[in-house]
Amino acid sequence: MSPRMLRYREDLGLLPPVRDTFHGPGRGPAHRQFGEGELGAVAAALQLERRYQISPASLAFGLRVLSEPGVRAAVADLSRRLGRMPEQPGRALDFEQERALRLLGRPQARTVNDDGSR
Repeated sequence: MSPRMLRYREDLGLLPPVRDTFHGPGRGPAHRQFGEGELGAVAAALQLERRYQISPASLAFGLRVLSEPGVRAAVADLSRRLGRMPEQPGRALDFEQERALRLLGRPQARTVNDDGSR
């Protein structure tokens, strides 16, 4: 793999973070050294990309979905809207509860979603 492709993968977050190392005062940062951990991460990413026929950018977004709760909630909401993921049982119960309260003429209860919204 070329150094350019490694930098691209690093920019996408597909490599473990770099520890700041310097040559010395006034000489700038040292060149990145790839150890077994970094090379293993690159190999694992390549294997996933080949297996699922996805780009490095797609894999990076998948990692973002797993690590950022707001992104996860937004993607889960889209998946439910598209019918690819069933409604959460709690949400269905909330809907039924709100419907029953409307029929009884009572104010609706406010619930908090997984993403913190109401």
